[in-house]
Amino acid sequence: MISVHRFLSLLLLVSALLRPAALSSESVTAGAFRTPPGEALAISAPSGALMEASTGELLYEKNSHERRPIASVTKVMTLLLIAEDLDSGKISLEDTVTASRRAASFGGSCVYLEEGEQMSVSDMLKCIAVVSANDCAVAMAEHLSGTEEVFVERMNRRAEELGLEDTHFTNCTGLFDDAEHYSSAYDIAVMSRELLGHAFIKDYTTIWMDSIRGGAFELANTNKLVYWYPGCTGLKTGFTNAAMYCLSASAERDGTEFIAVILHSDSIESRNADARSLLNYAFANYTLCPLRPAEGLPSLPVELGRSERVSLRVEGDEQAVVPKGSAEPEFRWTLPEKLAAPVRAGEKVGTLRVMLGDETLAQLPVLAAEDVPRIGFWGVLVKLAGNLVGLS
Repeated sequence: MISVHRFLSLLLLVSALLRPAALSSESVTAGAFRTPPGEALAISAPSGALMEASTGELLYEKNSHERRPIASVTKVMTLLLIAEDLDSGKISLEDTVTASRRAASFGGSCVYLEEGEQMSVSDMLKCIAVVSANDCAVAMAEHLSGTEEVFVERMNRRAEELGLEDTHFTNCTGLFDDAEHYSSAYDIAVMSRELLGHAFIKDYTTIWMDSIRGGAFELANTNKLVYWYPGCTGLKTGFTNAAMYCLSASAERDGTEFIAVILHSDSIESRNADARSLLNYAFANYTLCPLRPAEGLPSLPVELGRSERVSLRVEGDEQAVVPKGSAEPEFRWTLPEKLAAPVRAGEKVGTLRVMLGDETLAQLPVLAAEDVPRIGFWGVLVKLAGNLVGLS
């Protein structure tokens, strides 16, 4: 005979099946820990920016949204589009590029391509990254888009996608002083960060000396920081009479990478000194803090689900920039004891608060990582039957 207690259990299970699952109305806004710019830091150039590469955290700025000519730093975007086409499989490093008469006509920084000369994408990329070759930049633009003009349209679309409000391109080289061709220190830092996201590009931007044409033509990097600044990973230099000396410099140490952008400097020496000052300041004062516990994420039990538990994921940045010497992070979970099926992937189920001492470093939403459908009526009866005979 079924006991009253087990009969009541049946009623509770059936009523739970028929009751709609409750949805949390709690609204959690993720927030990142913002470190103030270094007030004591100064650069001689009229415009500059310092950014941490993995988070995009701006650590220092000086007129960073001021529109300026940027000379060959333009090629950061040119390299980005090439890198994206390589990673997407549209082209490969072994593909052959044939120089047109127009590409071969470009002077300034160049490798003196001849009309009809053929090089691999890899060699073209090397020439652009190492010696800022204008002829190779145009050849690659034509190879990817048919004409430089169409390629420039792509450059401007990509700038818009990245949210670069102070950037506009009229060519892929930066060779010409055109009033409609400009960017800002902040925008250059953002596009540099995007370029560094393609890890293979550092195989080219960190080359100090190399050669092409079977060793017949020597290449020496225009970015001297590659040689003498520890951890330098690139990235691009530039000069014209209007832009003066410009640089997007990047360096990485112990897994943390910073980007220093300097615009309109008076000389190569002052440009490099400003970049070095920004990078030294960053490495001396900041590090990265994880926003996930090392032991991994918990899971939650699911009532009346086809799976007994659901895995969780945390949405938002995985790291934050913090001052060196900060306390170890403390992870505080706000989660229910259990969830009622159905559970939908992406459904917010709680909050992870990351603390540094008494200060909130980040507050991030915790989401269900997968769907857990609700069992049907017969599933409830099977579960009940198992409960009655002591099998569940």
